[in-house]
Formats: sequence, structure tokens, C-alpha cells
Amino acid sequence: MYQQLNKDNLHLLQQVYRDDIGFRDPMHQVNGIDDLTRYFANMYLNVTHIEFDIKEVVVSHSNSQAALYWTMTYAHPKLNKGQHIQVEGMSQLKFDDKIYAHRDYFDLGQMLYEQVPFLGGLISLLKNRAAK
Repeated sequence: MYQQLNKDNLHLLQQVYRDDIGFRDPMHQVNGIDDLTRYFANMYLNVTHIEFDIKEVVVSHSNSQAALYWTMTYAHPKLNKGQHIQVEGMSQLKFDDKIYAHRDYFDLGQMLYEQVPFLGGLISLLKNRAAK
């Protein structure tokens, strides 16, 4: 579903998420399917391209959890001169009949801060210095 999701088919979220879904990522925390749908609608409104390539799925049936390892490729007109940006991430999903908890883990710097003019250069400089 994530690989097919776009601004025109957000109703698909209701097929996999419970009404009381709790969603969290490094920038947002939303509760409920209506807020999650608005979150995705806003995300799709502000980007010119977005896709997810799911690299690996690990499922634990004994405690009803799954981990998805993915690469998101997106483009935003105000970041990286509108060119594609790739971000590696992981999602932890907890479920019963549907997903009731979804938490995304990714490097917010890689996704956002490093893509901003001047700030991106400064962050690269700091990373290089810290690595020495």
C-alpha cells in the first residue's frame, strides 16, 4: 500500500490502520485516522515526488509487530533545488486486525536540514569535523 499511496487514494489508509492509530515520526505525532489522513494529505500537497522502496520486512507474530526498512525518495521545490532526495528509514508497526501504532525512524538532518542552502553546508562541515 505504501508504494502505491498518493494524494488521490488516501482512503487506503483506513484499510490498514485502526481508527485510533497512533503515528509518530521525528517531526510529528498524530492520533486517529482522520489526523493521519490529514498528515499524509499535507505531505503529498507539499512535495512534487515521493516514493518508498521497502528493502526488508521483519515480522514477529508472537508480539504482533513488524519492522520495515525503506528508502524514501522525494522532491520538494524548496529543498535541494527541487532535485530528488533519498532518506533511509525504518518503521515499527504494531498491529492486531489492523495497525494501531506506527513509528518512523529516520535522520531528520538527512531529510531536511542538510537540504537547506547554507545550513546544509554547515552541517556537512560539522559532520566532517566530528568524524575526525
